[in-house]
Amino acid sequence: MQRVTVTLDDDLLADIDRLVERRGYQGRSEAIRDLARSGLAEAASAEGETGACVAALVYVYDHAARELSKRLTTTFHEHHELTLTTLHVHLDHGSCMEVAVLKGQEAAVRGMAERVIAERGVRHGRAVVIPMRDGDADGGHDHHGH
Repeated sequence: MQRVTVTLDDDLLADIDRLVERRGYQGRSEAIRDLARSGLAEAASAEGETGACVAALVYVYDHAARELSKRLTTTFHEHHELTLTTLHVHLDHGSCMEVAVLKGQEAAVRGMAERVIAERGVRHGRAVVIPMRDGDADGGHDHHGH
């Protein structure tokens, strides 16, 4: 790890300090590292530089919607190589929530997520996509010392 010196205006530093407090970071360095990682991943995605990622696809749908369950099952079977696991929850008499953990190339993962969310009968959906760096697939990580 390298040490760098960065000059920040007082308002920006105050915002970072509030983030440190709210999220319980050990200090400013961890917060700034997380913000930098997030910003770099967003910039790479916006510029079309995608690679391997993991994602959590969460969506709520009307389980009575005509053939929706069949369409969703078909989509997941067509992209079985991306799906690690799913969780299905009955929310009430008419609504179900599913959480799918996906892993693969970001373009393919985002494409599948968008297809699921766009299905008629899916009421709400969101994908949280996390780029994988070298070593992530091997279980190595250094986030917050875990």
